[in-house]
Amino acid sequence: QVQLVESGGGLVQAGGSLRLSCAASGSIFSINAMGWYRQAPGKQRRLVATIGSGGSTNYADSVKGRFTISRDNAKNTVYLQMNSLKPEDAAVYYCYADSSGPRYWGQGTQVAVSS
Repeated sequence: QVQLVESGGGLVQAGGSLRLSCAASGSIFSINAMGWYRQAPGKQRRLVATIGSGGSTNYADSVKGRFTISRDNAKNTVYLQMNSLKPEDAAVYYCYADSSGPRYWGQGTQVAVSS
């Protein structure tokens, strides 16, 4: 089992920045890729960014150039630095971890962006 705990969400003005964190615990040896999804009210959960165990990254087109995903393996933590935030970035952000078994999810952290 892997437990994921997110933090760092909140309310920010458009153009501002936030950094989300996701700390993993438990059977962390089984984790390979990690990343973030987001879900706005009434919309499907969508992939935001991923990072592989070796550090390779992928981003949704909508966040390229503004968001950066990183990973500190010593701390078992993945980060999402979000800059130049837009109102359309507002959502609940969910961290996930892929393992040799199931995909694990965090509880979500709310990001609100005021215009």
